[in-house]
Amino acid sequence: MSSLRLTPPSYIVLGLLSELGEATPYTLKQLAANGIGNLWSLQHAQLYRETERLADAGYLTERRESEGRRRKLYRVTDEGRRALAEWLATPTAEYTELRDLALLKLALGTDPATIAPVQLELHRNKLREYEQLRALSGKVEDLPPEARGAVLALEAGIGHEREYVRFWSRLAKERGAAN
Repeated sequence: MSSLRLTPPSYIVLGLLSELGEATPYTLKQLAANGIGNLWSLQHAQLYRETERLADAGYLTERRESEGRRRKLYRVTDEGRRALAEWLATPTAEYTELRDLALLKLALGTDPATIAPVQLELHRNKLREYEQLRALSGKVEDLPPEARGAVLALEAGIGHEREYVRFWSRLAKERGAAN
């Protein structure tokens, strides 16, 4: 077993490749931006570095196209599948790290009237996006087991955005009452 320290980006790469079978880092970047990016902040360059790092450690295989752009294609090894399965089966006991610039500015003294309208609009838009995705998903119990987690995570995101809309709406209303 490799002694490489696996990180959340490692598991993102392993998880996406487990679903896809084989892919380039560019394909992983596109998928991460359209899905995982709503759950976990990920720099695109990380995916390129992480695929190489995981391949060097034996968690992925790498093959290069023989013609054309000669892109590198990666596939999860048995060791990579075992590491991902172990990680998925381990409960998470870490508290959510909240990294929100608007809340940081609020905590450091910005005028809520300055930030609330912009934040309210941002969170309303994200809530609308999540709700549209959720409407397309169908009932959780009708989905295959491997697809249920993504929908449940989306439901958590909806709850999160609803709370932010409630919070920033209140601050925006207080701003209106003060003017």
